[in-house]
Formats: sequence, structure tokens, C-alpha cells
Amino acid sequence: MHTQTVSHIRLKEMAARLLTASGVPPSVSEVIAGILVEADLMGHRTHGVNLLPAYLAELADGNMKAAGEPRIVSDNGSAVVWDGDYLSGVWLTYRAVTEAVERATEYPAVTYVIRRSHHIGCLAAYMPIITEQKLFGILSASDPSVGIVAPFGGTSPLLTPNPIAAGIPAGPDGPVIIDISSSVTAAGVVNRHKKSGEPLPEKWLLDADGNPTDDAATFGGEGSSTIMPLGGEIAGYKGYALALLIEAMTSGLAGYGRTRHPDTWGSSVFLQVINPAHFSGIEAFEREMKWLAAQCRGSKPRPGVQSVRVPGDRARSKKSAGLEDGVAVEQELLDSLEEWGSRLAV
Repeated sequence: MHTQTVSHIRLKEMAARLLTASGVPPSVSEVIAGILVEADLMGHRTHGVNLLPAYLAELADGNMKAAGEPRIVSDNGSAVVWDGDYLSGVWLTYRAVTEAVERATEYPAVTYVIRRSHHIGCLAAYMPIITEQKLFGILSASDPSVGIVAPFGGTSPLLTPNPIAAGIPAGPDGPVIIDISSSVTAAGVVNRHKKSGEPLPEKWLLDADGNPTDDAATFGGEGSSTIMPLGGEIAGYKGYALALLIEAMTSGLAGYGRTRHPDTWGSSVFLQVINPAHFSGIEAFEREMKWLAAQCRGSKPRPGVQSVRVPGDRARSKKSAGLEDGVAVEQELLDSLEEWGSRLAV
């Protein structure tokens, strides 16, 4: 697929201008554009600027509110619940992260839960904001309006891929940054293969009869295939259990989820920021994590593996290269952004 290399600065400017032209306040547009480009720099292309045309369409249709404030459902200092009113989930999550980081100087752990948020993008992209302050963060999300993952052993779509991310300070070699889903793959990956007509790398789907398949064309629409839980056909009970845990952390604590049958693309969000200084101290925390990360990186590689990485190593390497050389952007995405530019007179 043909790509062009675009400066990360230029890419962020393009995204921010299109969002502002759609009615999003300039300061909010800057935040959304920054998180999307951060995802691209980290190598999470399905959840970077690739999401922008969908976000612009949601703004145009009124499914994502361009401006406003979240409603505070409860605020107990270290525990906060917002109703996001389907404002940009990227902006809501960024704001929750920055507020939680500030409150974590006072509290050992600060938890924000957001209900009725719009889509929040790439979870890993928020983690550096937390780890740069030597804090430990956990972020997860579910979408109660969507069912594309069946419970393990079943065929009826009920759950979403339910991602969870963590940012863990681990000394000068960089933090551990985890970003995984409770399904074997993300919907964006399946849709990319469906669009290209290529089979999936493995049989990650179950067809309507419960048979494993790598045919992405069967995904989407009524009676379609479902994505398997993490662990696949044999060990998918583990991903299924993780998905249920994330449902409790997000929709459960938010008090708003699948029982409400929402019909708007969005998220229930769980964020927790933990300050090691309130426990055994940041030096002790980093000592343990630094040693563990070093042991992982120093593990003897198995055949065919050049070296053992720690989660976050690859993203840092990609980001370093992207800041210097630019971001590879598919021509199809650039064409779509150009169309939106014409439509919005940008």
C-alpha cells in the first residue's frame, strides 16, 4: 500500500485544523491531534490519525459533541466519576490523566471513571504523561454499544476487545508501557484485512456457527463472525475473564453499561494513577522494576528472535525514528483528509 512520509508536526497541524473547522475548540483540537499523532509515532497506526476521518464524521453527524464540559457525577478526592456526554473521549481521557497526575501528589492512588465518553483512541499514548512524573498508571476501556467478541465457549457477540494499558516507571532505560486487548486482535486490524481482501495471519475469528476462520470478510454486520477472546480457541477463557474484569472496572464502576443499551459509539473508561512515593518510595519501586526489565532484556533469545524486548521498547524506538524522519501515512488516509479539508474549507 502506497504511503507518504509526513512530519509529525505537520501531521498534528493538519489534524488540529480539521477538528477546529468541525467546531472543536482550538485547545481541545490540539490535545486530540497530539494524542493521535503520539499513537502513530509509537507505531499504533490503526489508532492514530487513521481514526480522524471517523471522528470528523461523528462530529458532523452530532454523535460526538464538539464542545462542552463533562458532568461530575461524584468527586471524593481520590475517586471521581464523570458523565462525558459523548464529548471527545481523547480529550476527556487526557484531561482525566492530567488531573489524576496532579491529585496523586496528595493521594496514594487516584481513580477516574468516565461514562458516556466517545472513543478514546490509543491507550498507550497517554502513558508517557504518567510515567514522566514517576507515577504508575492503569487505563482501560469498553464500549457498551458494541458486541463483537463472544464469551468463551459461545457464539453470540456480547463484548468488545476491552483494551487495558499500563505505564510503569523502570529507570533510565525507559518505562514499561503495556497496551493489550482482551481479544486476540483489535477490530481495526480485522477491518484493515477485510478492506484489503487479505486473510488474517491466524484464525482469530469464529464464524456464526462457532468455527475458527481467518476470513476477515465474514466480520461486520448481522450474523457475522466474532473475534476470539485473548488465548484463542484453547486458552480463550483467560481473555474472557480479563474482559469481564475490565467491564467491572469501566461500566460497572461508572454505573452505566450494557444494561442501558446505548446506540452511540463510545466508551466507558477506567483510569487509575498510583504514586509509589506513598508506598515504599519511588526509588524502591524503580529499583525493582529496573532490575526486572534488565533481566527480561538480558534473557537468552530463542531461535529466530534477535533480542528480548520489554513492552514499550519498540514504541520508543519507533517514536525516536518518527520524530526525526517523519510518520508513514497511507495515501488513502491523506486523500480522505484532503476530502474533509475541502468539505470543511480548510
